[in-house]
Amino acid sequence: MKKFNTNSNVYIIVYSTVMVVVVALLLAVAALSLQQRQYANELGEKKQSILASLSATDENYDDFIESRVLDAAGQTVGEGDVFAMLNDLQGSFDAGRFPVFEARDGRVVIPVTGSGLWGPIWGYVALEEDMNTVAGIVMSHKGETPGLGAEIATQKYQSKFVGKTIFEGDDFVSVTLRKGGAKDEAHEVDAITGGTKTSDGVTAMLRTSIGHYLPLLRARREAAAAAAAAQAAAEEDEVSDEVNMENAENNE
Repeated sequence: MKKFNTNSNVYIIVYSTVMVVVVALLLAVAALSLQQRQYANELGEKKQSILASLSATDENYDDFIESRVLDAAGQTVGEGDVFAMLNDLQGSFDAGRFPVFEARDGRVVIPVTGSGLWGPIWGYVALEEDMNTVAGIVMSHKGETPGLGAEIATQKYQSKFVGKTIFEGDDFVSVTLRKGGAKDEAHEVDAITGGTKTSDGVTAMLRTSIGHYLPLLRARREAAAAAAAAQAAAEEDEVSDEVNMENAENNE
């Protein structure tokens, strides 16, 4: 049997080619496996962040949250792949597509995106059923300064937003991070000391991102006000009927 000349150029070329192909296949399989795992991890992180904004991390996301996509008028245009949209939220906004997450208890979660001092910042703002009061907020960043702008990602700082309101009457005012300390307790939060640029970025992020959802929020607020007025009228009629019955009995 003729043996291969392992020192020949042909052998070296063939051997190198086979090894390159084998290694490439192994790397491709490994990359695909890691990509699927990475996607699953990112998906789980997004779901947990949404639940965290609602202080509902003990809930099962799929049972507690429903997602849909709105157009600029606040109308549902479908469910879509909302998590894929979150990967390029600004691109989704620019395309007129606005993902929203609704909790089973009537609260909503709005995704927000913006720019800090050194890069992107993003998060989720949860609103109570009144579509006005902040139930919670979760924020993150890509490269804000540790101990300064990076404070936006701490639970201690995020807790300052709870209870703030984004409307003054019928006017949308959002929530502002004020340098030197909040003066309007209803709509302002203390800016981060030494993190003015990041604070300004968060203010702009909240105003712009939440602003995309005003048609939905206003429609919900109007519906709630109409329901409250109808309830009040019904209670007033009930009281009036009781008074009339009492008067009628007294006149007998």
